[in-house]
Amino acid sequence: MLERILDAGQQVLVDHGYDGTSTNRIAAAAGISPGSLYQYFPNKDAIMSAILDRFSDTLTSRVTEHLSGQFDQPPPVVIRTTLAELLDALDVHPELQRAAVEHAPRLDDGRRLREFEQRVGDLATAYLTARRDILPTDDVPISATAWMIVRTVEHLTVRYLLDRPALTRDQFLDELTRLTLNYLRPPT
Repeated sequence: MLERILDAGQQVLVDHGYDGTSTNRIAAAAGISPGSLYQYFPNKDAIMSAILDRFSDTLTSRVTEHLSGQFDQPPPVVIRTTLAELLDALDVHPELQRAAVEHAPRLDDGRRLREFEQRVGDLATAYLTARRDILPTDDVPISATAWMIVRTVEHLTVRYLLDRPALTRDQFLDELTRLTLNYLRPPT
């Protein structure tokens, strides 16, 4: 029943946006009464939080699975394919992504985003630790380099998906890969 409610809530969110989502719409989409829905969730925000947690977990698992099998590949390949995987995972439901960006911080005081960034940051740190040869300098801790890359990639990817600028997907991936590789290049 819980998954049915979450699936229905996600579909209502995708179809109607956050403001158009209500517990009554979710209950109707799930084929249950509002009273039955309230046995599982006290309100719309609790349902939205659970949906966004599931979205974040799926996204993190997908990126983790991809990156864990890439450590032996050349950095340009690893970076571009990982960015493509992230972009594909985030682009499944733009309304879900919009809700995650615009409403998740209000729902959980930014906890979900910090946890996601930490998990992806840990992956980036592990990759950079294994590939110290691509780091531009020993002056900056690896964790700080990973922090910069993760936040830059995350922000630009989300903005690309929400704003839909005049760049094709491949152009965006090429530019973001180039940006990341240039950041890792030693200063001249």
